[in-house]
Amino acid sequence: MDNNARVLADRMAEALDEKKGRDIEVMDIASLTTIADAFVLCSGRTPVQVRALSDAVEEKLAEQGVRPINKEGYTAGRWIVLDYGAVVAHIFHQEDREFYNLERLWQTSPKANPSPRAGEK
Repeated sequence: MDNNARVLADRMAEALDEKKGRDIEVMDIASLTTIADAFVLCSGRTPVQVRALSDAVEEKLAEQGVRPINKEGYTAGRWIVLDYGAVVAHIFHQEDREFYNLERLWQTSPKANPSPRAGEK
C-alpha cells in the first residue's frame, strides 16, 4: 500500500475509533487486487450507529477536502461502502459482518494497521 493510501486508511480508522466503532481492521490488499490498496472494516451494533460511523468518516475526510467517489447502503444501515478510490471502507452491522466475513475472503492480505480495540466483541 502506498503512503497516501496508508494515511487515508489511518484517518478512516481514527474517525471510526472516535465514534466507538468495533473490530476496526485495515487490510492491505494492494498485492491481491487492482480495485483498491486497502479496505477498512468496522462494525456497529445498530443501523443508527452504522450510519453515524459512516458520517464520521465522511466528515473527517471532508475536512481535508477528500470526498468519496461512491457511497452505497446508507439508507439500510446494514453494510455501508464508502469508496475513496485507493481505500474502501466497509462499515457493517455486526450480524452482517459475521455473515459476509470479508476477512475470510481476503485472508491472505496482511493486516496493515489493526486498531487497539480490534479484539473487542
